[in-house]
Amino acid sequence: MKQLVDYIEMRVPAKSEYVAVIRLTLSGIANRMGYEYDAIEDLKIAVSEACTNAVQHAYKNVEDGNIVVGFAIYEGKLEVMIADNGKSFDFEKTKSELSPYSESSPIDDLSEGGLGIYLMETLMDEVRVLNNAGVTVFMVKYLSEERVNHDPTISSYKAN
Repeated sequence: MKQLVDYIEMRVPAKSEYVAVIRLTLSGIANRMGYEYDAIEDLKIAVSEACTNAVQHAYKNVEDGNIVVGFAIYEGKLEVMIADNGKSFDFEKTKSELSPYSESSPIDDLSEGGLGIYLMETLMDEVRVLNNAGVTVFMVKYLSEERVNHDPTISSYKAN
């Protein structure tokens, strides 16, 4: 098991203008770790999608919500956690209501609501969603170019 090197956490208001701050922080961390340009862009897109979902859906009609973003830095991988305490949703039900898709699905066939999920699954090596008093998204990107145990399905876990 890889040992945790550093952990950085930030709490920002759930407002769209702060998604850029998260992207800049992520870019700096990934650059320092040695990720190549394309991998950094993939990270930024996937994390932006998760943060934008929290801004747009978790705190709808609420003025004072926050997003917590954690960056767990390991030797060889970066784990990113995006959490909100806003309105949760039934992930499996929402996913089943979207058009079915796979990595080979044409982008034009994706419904608007499914594009963010599709991007996160495609651009990251691992993605998990936890629904419990809000939504927490965990995503992993390995430093090596080879995907390790890539499962394109987002897992949904409910905490006890």
